[in-house]
Amino acid sequence: MRELARMQQASGRTVGIHLTHGDEYFGLLGPYEVDGGWWSSAAPVVERVSRELGVPVVVLRLAHAPSDGSSGHGGHVVYHVEALERPAGSAPCQMTRDVTVLLGPAERRAGWATAAGLREALAWAEEMLDEAGRPAAGRPEQVRTWNLSGLFRFRTADGGEAWLKTVSPSFNAPEGLVIALLGSVDPSLVPAVLGSDPEHGRLLLDHVSGEDLWRPSAEEVLAVVPRLVAAQAALAADGRAAGAGLRDRTLPTLVAHVNALLDRLVARQETSPGQGADGPGEPGGPGEPGGQPEDRLTAGELTAARELAARLPALVEELVACGLPDTLVHGDFHPGNWRSDGTRAVVVDYADSAFGHPALDGLRPRQYVDGERWAQIAEVWARAWREHVPGSAPERALELVEPLFHLAYAVRYQEFLDHIETSEWPYHETDPVSEIRRALSCVRPGAADD
Repeated sequence: MRELARMQQASGRTVGIHLTHGDEYFGLLGPYEVDGGWWSSAAPVVERVSRELGVPVVVLRLAHAPSDGSSGHGGHVVYHVEALERPAGSAPCQMTRDVTVLLGPAERRAGWATAAGLREALAWAEEMLDEAGRPAAGRPEQVRTWNLSGLFRFRTADGGEAWLKTVSPSFNAPEGLVIALLGSVDPSLVPAVLGSDPEHGRLLLDHVSGEDLWRPSAEEVLAVVPRLVAAQAALAADGRAAGAGLRDRTLPTLVAHVNALLDRLVARQETSPGQGADGPGEPGGPGEPGGQPEDRLTAGELTAARELAARLPALVEELVACGLPDTLVHGDFHPGNWRSDGTRAVVVDYADSAFGHPALDGLRPRQYVDGERWAQIAEVWARAWREHVPGSAPERALELVEPLFHLAYAVRYQEFLDHIETSEWPYHETDPVSEIRRALSCVRPGAADD
C-alpha cells in the first residue's frame, strides 16, 4: 500500500523554466503553479508555459529538483524548456556560467532530453505513422518526460491515437521484441506496435482503449494474471524466452548483482568518516547508494545485509525446488501497467523486462492493492502456475522470494542511477538503500539459524 498511497498524493508543484529556442536563451522564467505534482508529468508544464508565451514548447528535462526525499513529487522544480517557435516580444539574454554548465552537454543525458534528439524522435514517429497509412494530425502532445522515458501522444488523420515512447537502450529492454514474444502466444495481451527502433530506444504503439487498472476488480485480475502466466509458461516451455537475448535476471545472476551492490555500499562506508556502529556517517557522493546521511545503511544494517546475502544461495536452491521455470518476466507487473476497456485487458510497459524467475512478477502487485485483492491475485497467480507446471509449488515460491524481490529492485534502482545524469538523481537516489532495508525487514528473526 505504500506505493498506492504515494500515487494518491494530491498536490501540485511550482516550476521555473530555463527557456531556449535553438541557440538563443531567454532566461529563467516563473515560478508557475501547475496542476499535478509528479515531476515527470510534462503536460501541465507544457500547457501553462505555452499559454504564457503564446508559442508551443516541449520540456527537455529536469534541471533541478529538491533532494529531500520528495521522490519525484511536489515542491519547486526547474526544467529546461525548448520553444518550438521563437517567442514574440522576448529578447534573448546571455547565459551565466552556472546556467551554461546546467544547460550544456552532460554525461549520460537521455537522447530525448535534448532539442535535437527529441526532434529526431518525433520525426521518426511521424515517418512510422506515414508508413502505416495513419499520418499525424497536428502537433504531438507531450505527456511525460524523465530519466527513464519520454511519452508523446499523436492524433492521427483517421481519428485514432498513437503513442511514442522513448527509453535508453543502455539499461532497458527492447520493448518491441518483448511485445512480439508475448504477442506470439497471446496477441490480445499486448499493445499493437506501429514502429520499433531498439538501437535508439524508440517505440511507437497504437492506442489501447480503456483505463489503467490501479484498483483492479476481481474480474479484471482474472482477465490479466492467468494470461500473463500462460504466456510465460509457453515461452519457457519452447525455449524462446531463454534464447531471446534478454537481460539475465536469473536467480544466481541476481545474487551476484546483489553482492556487487553491497560491495559498493561497504566501499562507500569505508571511505566516509564518522560511521558509527548504528548511526550514519558523513554523506557519500550523489548517485552512490547511501548518498544522503538519512539514507545510508548503518554499519549494523550492512552487516545484516551481508549475512542475508550469504544465505541467498540456499534461498535460491529452495526457490528452484519450487519447480517454476525461468522465463520472460515483465519486471514491473503492477496493476497500473494493466489496462482494460471492459472487454479487452492489455499489459503495457516492458522496459524492465528480463529473463528470470516468474515469482518476481507474481509478488509485484502486492505493493499496490489492499489485502483482500492481494490474496485473490496471489491465489489466481499460483493456481495458473500449478495448471501449467503440475507438481510445482508457486505459493511457496511467493513466500520465499520476498527478500530477493526487494534486493532485485535495489539492483535495478542502482542501474537507473548509474545510467542517468546527475540532475535526475533525486528521482531514485534513496531507492537502493530503501529496498535493501525492506529486504532486511521481511527476513524472519532467527532465519540465520535455520
